[in-house]
Amino acid sequence: MGFDISYHPISEEQINTWYFEMIANPEKIETLASEHQIDDFYKTKYQDTINAGRETDQNDYFDKTHGFFIAVVQGFFETYFYVRGGALSFSTNELLESYYKKWEEFIPVASLTKKIQNRLVENYCSGVYISAEQVIRLLEDYHHNPEIRSELDQLFSEGRITIFLKALNFAKERGLGLLEATEVVEPQPFDLNESKSYSNLFNCDKEGPLLYQTTAFEQIKDIEQRNGLPENEILPNVKVEKVHVEPVETDTEPHEVSKKKNFWKRLFG
Repeated sequence: MGFDISYHPISEEQINTWYFEMIANPEKIETLASEHQIDDFYKTKYQDTINAGRETDQNDYFDKTHGFFIAVVQGFFETYFYVRGGALSFSTNELLESYYKKWEEFIPVASLTKKIQNRLVENYCSGVYISAEQVIRLLEDYHHNPEIRSELDQLFSEGRITIFLKALNFAKERGLGLLEATEVVEPQPFDLNESKSYSNLFNCDKEGPLLYQTTAFEQIKDIEQRNGLPENEILPNVKVEKVHVEPVETDTEPHEVSKKKNFWKRLFG
């Protein structure tokens, strides 16, 4: 269990309205934020996210720019769900591919970049997208197709399947699709008050971070018992670090790397 995975209920129309229309018309953010009662702090983060999106060029990964930013933006408007380490992108089962909709199938060509993976390629990245119709189908197949159920139960083991199904049902009830992403929210399991989110942390469903916290404490307790250590001997010395994974492929020029670091720093500090 490594990546901080989140699932974001959002329709194709909302992707266009909340993100791409704002890329083209950033002056409309004020009105949209007011209509959805987004407070000033998150409205500013929304504006910063759109500004970063406007700096995306054709040589950037769509998944690490527009795709990730769309997941961040969704969290300013609506509930999203956290699942530590469990992701559809990690599956090699070809049966799951039929549930996914590629960006190229519904995003205008002018908004696409040259590099699109349609799945997680590294940290701070969008993953697969499931359309509203396929959300319904995936839920039905989970309950009636043993192979799909087995694959999902394996991907989302240790109680995480409950969170993923909750995300699917939330999307189904509202007629929405579901977007996968990583590192939109980064819970601190040993002190959830220290958790971080590039979106609105308060819109993250609490069940996922609490499950992560419970699992983390159980793992530490198990280590102490197996090594004959006193209770709570390890916890004060635990240090949580983020492990960054390199992209599947990259041909980014040095000046592009520098530019990307600059706008990420400007966006998130």
